[in-house]
Amino acid sequence: METIDEARSALLQRCASGDSAALRTLYDQSAPQLFSVLLRILHRRDLAEEALQEVFMSVWRKASSYRPARGSPMAWMTSIARYRALDIRRSLKSDQFSGDLMPILEETVAAEDTDLVEKAGLSGDAQRLEECLQRLTPQQNQAIRLAFVGGFTHEEVAGRIGSPIGTIKSWVRRGLQALRSCLGS
Repeated sequence: METIDEARSALLQRCASGDSAALRTLYDQSAPQLFSVLLRILHRRDLAEEALQEVFMSVWRKASSYRPARGSPMAWMTSIARYRALDIRRSLKSDQFSGDLMPILEETVAAEDTDLVEKAGLSGDAQRLEECLQRLTPQQNQAIRLAFVGGFTHEEVAGRIGSPIGTIKSWVRRGLQALRSCLGS
């Protein structure tokens, strides 16, 4: 029986060959999870909807560059979505992403609400990732969640945590190294 990743890999291969029906199927299977990622970063439905369309245009154009050995199809598409959302955030005034949005961010990264399986709509390795995140120092965990789940830049994380940017970068770098080690074992 074919796994979800194998099915999505096959759909990406078909997209690379110009099969628009494959893109439609991939959209139907993946759009809700990607929209969730975009909405969490952008905090505005209209921006997330627009970004989702742009993400799938990128998926269509770049499908031939997907390499299964480098990660799952969903991780590849999530990366495209995250970078697109960050580009949108940077292009807009930063004050659109402050103030009353802090409760949304806190909800996103709260310890009792950090089940990445539900958050990212992923299965399998997501539970293992969550277990590895729990092994990090509290500072590393918070910095990584703000950067990768919340979609904040290092500068924004530094401002929200109240620590120097160099410290934030160190926490993120060391935390990612620890995650790689944990997930690799």
